[in-house]
Amino acid sequence: MKSIQVGLLGAGTVGSGTFKVLQRNQEEIKRRAGRGIEITMVADLDTARAREVAGEGVKVVADAREVIANPDIDIVIELIGGYGIAKQLVLEAIAAGKHVVTANKALLAVHGTEIFAAAHAKGVMVAFEAAVAGGIPIIKALREGLTANSIQWLAGIINGTTNFILSEMRDKGLDFGTVLKEAQRLGYAEADPTFDIEGVDAGHKVTLMSAIAFGIPVQFDKAHIEGITKLAAQDIKYAEQLGYRIKLLGITKRTAKGIELRVHPSLVPSKRLLANVEGAMNAVVVHGDAVGTTLYYGKGAGSEPTASAVIADLVDITRLHTADTAHRVPHLAFHPDAMSDLKVLPMTEVVTSYYLRLRVADQAGVLAKVTGLLATAGISIDAVLQREADEVGGEGSTQTDLIILTHDAREGTVNDVLAELQALPTVLQPIVRIRKEELS
Repeated sequence: MKSIQVGLLGAGTVGSGTFKVLQRNQEEIKRRAGRGIEITMVADLDTARAREVAGEGVKVVADAREVIANPDIDIVIELIGGYGIAKQLVLEAIAAGKHVVTANKALLAVHGTEIFAAAHAKGVMVAFEAAVAGGIPIIKALREGLTANSIQWLAGIINGTTNFILSEMRDKGLDFGTVLKEAQRLGYAEADPTFDIEGVDAGHKVTLMSAIAFGIPVQFDKAHIEGITKLAAQDIKYAEQLGYRIKLLGITKRTAKGIELRVHPSLVPSKRLLANVEGAMNAVVVHGDAVGTTLYYGKGAGSEPTASAVIADLVDITRLHTADTAHRVPHLAFHPDAMSDLKVLPMTEVVTSYYLRLRVADQAGVLAKVTGLLATAGISIDAVLQREADEVGGEGSTQTDLIILTHDAREGTVNDVLAELQALPTVLQPIVRIRKEELS
């Protein structure tokens, strides 16, 4: 049987890994796919680099549209990234009747509804396992492996850069800025790390997982996103003393009122498996009504781990290439005419528990005033930790840290009471608020 011919747009880190893994495991892949899979054409502005990656027998061009226009190309792999030219090329490939494999989480999180609709209308597939958590097959797990379940929630460490930074801050007691510089030196963080450290990258990924888990459209614009730039070393230390570790989580939950979709630092009990995911590794926990809680762990980035996901998509498309379009696995797990209109909740309606740290005057009555305001707002306290003044500010200090863990409360209510607490003359610095996730 004739091999499936693939055109590659972008010959960078993941593109080179895809070539290596395809070449190394070509016989195994052919046995699984039922026919050969060959990258026969590559487009990259750096044609010299592309030729070095592709080797002999592969046509290299600078213009991606030459790949799309080639009638022999069955599948286009998009590894350019970003929202701009990548979107145009993906839509053009779909219009030309090509299947698409992409690792572009940003593109799909923002424009996925349009792209999936175009692909459905044209009868082609858009596969994106590599867009979320690198080599971890989480998209396939959500879309196929857990298809019998009503998924209740999922939470993931889905950005390796931020997890590396938080692990280093905890292990070495260093502040955020110092560890970020080290992460950049080691190649874990980009020269401009904004998408990672501000939570945007994780937001793109959890948006896609939420759509698949709950059968809703991709709605990145409705996600609540906070990064790790404001985290202090002392909060990581205090969390540890209380039996928690701080992780940047992407979280999505089904509730009676709608869908929660959020990214932010979270206190996770140190006994949870997710709390013990260290360095640049990724992990996702999914809770389904039938299966219970499942964990998916592995490398979230890198040349060959991401290539593993790209090639898995190539194999899937090759297997289904001639299948009736009505019987293929839907892009977002649910058939397009059966998508849900469940709303994504604003953050003020989310209910969770909290870690609060208040720098206060070390004097009588302060704790009673703080707990009184929380009680009036209907927020119950799980635990209180008060540091010795000289431990916080040195000998003779007149300031201390008051750490409070709350039970579940509505975010809007917490916002209101924090404004009241901040206005107290005995509260001396901006209050630190970190959400707490038990994941039980």
